[in-house]
Amino acid sequence: MNKGLKQSPVPNGLQTSLKTGLKTGCLAAALLLSALSSASSWQQTLDAAQGQTVYWHAWGGDQRTNDFIRYVGQQTNKRYGVSIKQVKLASTAEAVSQVVAEKASGQDSQGAVDMIWINGPNFLAMKQQGLLHGPFVDELPNAQYLDLTPNSAASIDFTEPVAGLEVPWRLARFVFIHNSQRLPPAEVPKSMAQLLTWAQNHPGRMTHPSVSNFMGASFLKQALIELAPNPALLQSLATDATFATTVAPLWRWYDALRPHLWRAGTTLPENEAIQQQMLNDGVVDIAMAFDPAAAAAGIASGLLPASARVYVPNIGSLGNISFVAIPYNASHIAGAKVVANFLLQPEIQAHMQNINVLGSFSVLDESTLNKQQQGFFDALPRSKALPTLTDLGPTLLEPHASWMTRLKQTWQQRYSQ
Repeated sequence: MNKGLKQSPVPNGLQTSLKTGLKTGCLAAALLLSALSSASSWQQTLDAAQGQTVYWHAWGGDQRTNDFIRYVGQQTNKRYGVSIKQVKLASTAEAVSQVVAEKASGQDSQGAVDMIWINGPNFLAMKQQGLLHGPFVDELPNAQYLDLTPNSAASIDFTEPVAGLEVPWRLARFVFIHNSQRLPPAEVPKSMAQLLTWAQNHPGRMTHPSVSNFMGASFLKQALIELAPNPALLQSLATDATFATTVAPLWRWYDALRPHLWRAGTTLPENEAIQQQMLNDGVVDIAMAFDPAAAAAGIASGLLPASARVYVPNIGSLGNISFVAIPYNASHIAGAKVVANFLLQPEIQAHMQNINVLGSFSVLDESTLNKQQQGFFDALPRSKALPTLTDLGPTLLEPHASWMTRLKQTWQQRYSQ
């Protein structure tokens, strides 16, 4: 610098502008570096996943779901070189038991289970035992389309924080299905008290899936929420004292209902698919599902009459999100992440929501979608049997997983001896 020249002071306003600009520039640079780092990290995952076959352990009791999983595998293989082998389960507990056995034998890598379609109680058990990989949700580019705020449905599973250990992929709501020609909408029982009265007046015209099945257990939970003296207790761990007093009204109600069920409740359909077949055949007038699009999808596939419709109780119905999780010792973790991310692709979520494909409602936060992405959903086919979110009313929170464990055990002791 020429010492003979005097420096002019920088005006205060300009100093502030320069500082603000510098801070803004630094923030923008930091965000850019973070984005580049995330993109680089995800590319490494894609590279590692090339050629992998992901063993997805998933309930195999619904053919439309099986077909959708097959479609996803075809697409991930075509786009990323990642194949899917669905291991069809009768119960999620089968996959959990596999991982538990491997842990006990010291097999902390190269496990047989790469990804699980997991439910709340099993998620809680695996989380508590350290059997899950992660947290990893933040690594997935398509997580940007989820509402991951702490109390959102995508962040809580049966009252348990997800903590990035599982990824949502489909939305579920409990609904009743009826043949509107045999049971008009104005006459459907909209509460558990009304259901009991209806069953007493129409003996043998209703049943429910076995309580060992998810759908039968969900029916009991729906009834418990309505009949419990203090439903708020269901959001906490069940204890001997709270369980006994809270569940007592449910057993009184069920004792009155059971003699009027199909075959007096001594025989129950194994799952919801069999129950829906009974509805289609006219054996019963009411079925149930954990899918708002169940009637529309059943009509589209020829499994239900065109007059099938869904309804929910006046208080609303149980709702939850289906998640996938990756065991801690999975053989193909990179491939499982690619599949989990692909399930959140907006066009794939829209394809899943198509009633001619699967009909399950999307888990994406609509506000995050651009016009083109929203267009995928706007173009979906409509059906008179497909309810709107308004039709479905309030979403009732799932009880803490401990309630379901005790509920199933007690039901078996009372009614299966």
